[in-house]
Amino acid sequence: MPIAGQDKRMADTERHPFLHGLSKHRGAPPTVVVIFGASGDLCARKLMPAIYNLGVDGLLPADFYLLGFGRKEIPDEEFRAHTAAAIKEFSRRELTEDVWSRLKARTFYVSGGYDEPAAFDRLAARIAGLEKGIGQELQTLFYISTPPSVFAPILANLGTSGLAARYVRKPNQSKVIIEKPFGRDLPSARALNHQMTSVFEEPQVYRIDHYLGKETVQDLLVQRFANAIFEPLWNRNYVDHVQITVAEEVGVGTRAGYYEQSGCLRDMIQNHAMQLLALTAMEAPVNLSAESIRDEKVKLLKAIQPFKLEGPNADLARAQYSEGFIGGQPASGYMQEKDISPTSSTESYAALRFNINNWRWHGVPFYLRSGKRMARRVSEIAIRFKGAPGALFAGSDKFALANNTLAFQIQPDEGMSLVLNAKIPGLETRTQPVKMNFKYSTTFGSNTAEAYERLVLDAMVGDSTLFIRGDETESSWALVTPILEYWKSKGRDGLDDYPVGSWGPKNSDALLVANGHVWREP
Repeated sequence: MPIAGQDKRMADTERHPFLHGLSKHRGAPPTVVVIFGASGDLCARKLMPAIYNLGVDGLLPADFYLLGFGRKEIPDEEFRAHTAAAIKEFSRRELTEDVWSRLKARTFYVSGGYDEPAAFDRLAARIAGLEKGIGQELQTLFYISTPPSVFAPILANLGTSGLAARYVRKPNQSKVIIEKPFGRDLPSARALNHQMTSVFEEPQVYRIDHYLGKETVQDLLVQRFANAIFEPLWNRNYVDHVQITVAEEVGVGTRAGYYEQSGCLRDMIQNHAMQLLALTAMEAPVNLSAESIRDEKVKLLKAIQPFKLEGPNADLARAQYSEGFIGGQPASGYMQEKDISPTSSTESYAALRFNINNWRWHGVPFYLRSGKRMARRVSEIAIRFKGAPGALFAGSDKFALANNTLAFQIQPDEGMSLVLNAKIPGLETRTQPVKMNFKYSTTFGSNTAEAYERLVLDAMVGDSTLFIRGDETESSWALVTPILEYWKSKGRDGLDDYPVGSWGPKNSDALLVANGHVWREP
């Protein structure tokens, strides 16, 4: 016979598990998340909705608190209203009062400068007050969602205030999530790593790349190592080449100040695209632990050969988009965008040819390209296999054949496709390529968890698999820093252009033509 109140608690839990804490398969200790830059765009668009949806799914601890931190003085109620508005606008689910009321009561704000030690003392006091109120220790998860210019003072004050060292080496130790860009080149990445590890121990640090939280990216390892039809072919004997594309439709917009200091190579390729390459090409880890997977990614990055920077068969190309038409409407070129320097040599498009010197991939080129104002928004990994021997289906125009290609589409519609050759129905033997498609939205429903939900939850429970280790980020910067220095020395010399709405400049075609390849249209 149920005890008094049990029926109501069971009904509440079935409706919204957040009322009684985390589901049993992914446990985290009582937690307070502190967001630096809480009034910023990333927090509104991604972090607040992610935390809310974790609450809806019952994946927040029963003792969960959210603290915003920023320079602007904001009363708790105003910050709560700002949070609710962000969830209403950007969440994949509607804001419901029963879940929001629980989260709202645990949401607070602390104001102060990032370089103000007293503000961090106030933050520490607020956390201590929360612990006193519930009578137990709280894990503190610091999320640094700010411009890189204030990374240093935030880290320094987390150290001097003692907040970084809370319960270190215990299950509820402090942790820090830090957004990209993690450095601007190899020396700055090393300096930031040094500062991070002088305040936090490496297991406390979670360097985030939201691409790693996307379903298709996580599915790469499953497709490679859980399907016997793929892994035996995933090598130089059967793979002709690999193309990775990260294309954007938008231009620089209002971000010219940031983008002029970054460019495509820093903004997209050094992090997102190279993470995709590492997961595509790495060897099988010994198990699914975070360190085993990250070890293999680092080994892969270290096997990439230095780029040939110039000459008739260079491994790189860059360009800026030029004015043209999108949807029949005129669109400005990069140099006509607001706040762009009239002498700018910043690339809005970059393409690289990678050569991996290991047993699996020797002689197989990997092509990476990324750019703004391209034909459409799409991110994909395409593995093109070598053609079948042509003796049987050759010598006649009846046989239209294509190389088998396995493509992972990461955005906007996550899924996979496989190009095969098939017989056309009829009395005569004729062939044509056909495509088999799998879409996550069709098979599993469209309302799947977004990347930041997975990554925030992983950090809370201490799973660093989808985060970037310090030596990994230094390995990727070691590869691209010589390119950055070379392009800086050349100025606008060698900088091509491409019309808005196109798939890129002509100089990037040369990267593939040298090996008899062409860019595919995603």
